[in-house]
Amino acid sequence: MRKFAPALIEALEFRAGKGDSRTLAAIATLRTLYRSGRREVPADAPMPFRKEWRKIVVQPDGRISRRLYETAVLAHLRNKLRSGDVYVERSASYRRFDAYLASSAAATSTAGSLGLPGTPEHWLAERGQELDDRLKRFARRLARGQLEGVTLIDGRLSISPIRTTPIPEAEHLAQRLDAMMPRIRITELPHEVARQTGFLSAFTNLRTGASAPRDNALLAAILADATNLGLSRMAASSQGVTRDQLIWTRDAYIREETYRAALAILIDAHHKLPIAAAWGEGTTSSSDGQFFRGGKRVAPGGEINARYGVDPGFSFYTHVSDRHAPFHVTVLSAATHEAPYVLDGLLHHGASLSIHEHYTDTGGATDHVFALCALLGFRFCPRLRDFPDRRLAPLESPSTYPGLQALLGKRIRADIIATHWDDILRLVASLRSGHAMPSAMLRKLAAFERKNQIDVALQEIGKIERTLFMLDWLENPSLRRRCQAGLNKSEQRQALTQAICTFRQGRIIDRSHEAQLYRASGLNLVIAAIVYWNATYMSDALAHLAATGQAAPNHLVAHTSPVGWEHIAFSGDFLWDRAAQTTARKALILPATYTAA
Repeated sequence: MRKFAPALIEALEFRAGKGDSRTLAAIATLRTLYRSGRREVPADAPMPFRKEWRKIVVQPDGRISRRLYETAVLAHLRNKLRSGDVYVERSASYRRFDAYLASSAAATSTAGSLGLPGTPEHWLAERGQELDDRLKRFARRLARGQLEGVTLIDGRLSISPIRTTPIPEAEHLAQRLDAMMPRIRITELPHEVARQTGFLSAFTNLRTGASAPRDNALLAAILADATNLGLSRMAASSQGVTRDQLIWTRDAYIREETYRAALAILIDAHHKLPIAAAWGEGTTSSSDGQFFRGGKRVAPGGEINARYGVDPGFSFYTHVSDRHAPFHVTVLSAATHEAPYVLDGLLHHGASLSIHEHYTDTGGATDHVFALCALLGFRFCPRLRDFPDRRLAPLESPSTYPGLQALLGKRIRADIIATHWDDILRLVASLRSGHAMPSAMLRKLAAFERKNQIDVALQEIGKIERTLFMLDWLENPSLRRRCQAGLNKSEQRQALTQAICTFRQGRIIDRSHEAQLYRASGLNLVIAAIVYWNATYMSDALAHLAATGQAAPNHLVAHTSPVGWEHIAFSGDFLWDRAAQTTARKALILPATYTAA
């Protein structure tokens, strides 16, 4: 810090909003000390940092410790840069908060398309009336014991867990379909899917824009990312591709945007399959993180999260539609909160999906996400682990609801919402138009030691939306079952992930974020290809059953899943030339063709 801080402060020109002049004065004091070489800090040096730090910086004899003062000012500057209260002109990551947002004129038109009122009074009156009616109705139903699986015991809610009831007929159908699936090698499957969907056309040359001339090399590079094998080992295990071809293909054709475009083509093709409608309407989705161990105990190699043990690593945060299609993935540090990235997948997946309802677990839920999802037109439905400990937030006085005193928290501060309504609309419009990434803005709003009133106003809106959701959750058992079913589809995908990403013992040893994202994107693309391929052959199997007078009803097909992999050979030599020559669709394994093991 002492080596680089003088050059940093001398090179950058820091600016601040109202109320942070003392921070700039402290930076100027440090700059003067560095230039003059003085070791003693002036007695009247500004101390904009926390009171607890001031007690440490000032020594018992009244003098200010130069070393501790320097550390405190730089730590305080870091926090202010994170929150946007202090900014650097022309910086990509530390600009003024307003600089990340769209113009007021553009925000007005975008907010109108979302159906948001231009005045806070209209929104508060509408949501306030709904919240008041819902709280009173909930109080009546709770007192009469009319809520299924919900009781109030000693001032604490008790919610019965959702129990999954197995359906023998559905299990039998799933077993029959699995037995009929053709056996295939992992090299043959993406070739067949590419011929049907054309997703390889999304991988274009960085310079010329042309498609890749060698499908084998491109698919081998993608599979090297998905399996965590790497290009050198993939070349050594492959027939038909060389290491030089893989390196050239990776450099010229594989990028974050080409991975995203190829995934969008696959997801759209999957959602258009007739059988996909049996698994969902295509309007709901879920997201969850999956932990992967890192290779080394250093910062670029991952961080440690006690939840996953003592190994450092990363989390692949993936969005999955109700039709089992994984339509977005990103890489997070193991110590990073998942909530800021929920909206990234909903707004920037690139496919033609129309998601209306989204499920997460507790890690993806914050009041900020509740607020932004509601304002952007999404219904946010997290499965909250600490549900009984959360409080309902009223707009009216808590005394208005005598039967809910033990469940109510602090009253919503409507005045803050009204004061910053225009700023909130501008933020929402910026996210919808793609002018700013939701994760970047949420991280800034949630920065330490913030004074950003937009954050406070957004949190108050989130409390309203969270309270309405909690009332829905308590009154509607079908919502609890839908959420559980949606998250189960994410968990099924995680099992397939573990079956594919097996090399290097599943450890992600790449040090750069770009390389880690390639691993996640390649893995997600291969999973999407497997889901699509399985769905097409499950359709053939169902058509065969119908032709033989054994048609399966739709309510049983809804309980099947295209995320199976027992019929896919992931290991062995990668025979790319043979896979490219296999152009015909494979035949189903019918009962007459069974052979003894």
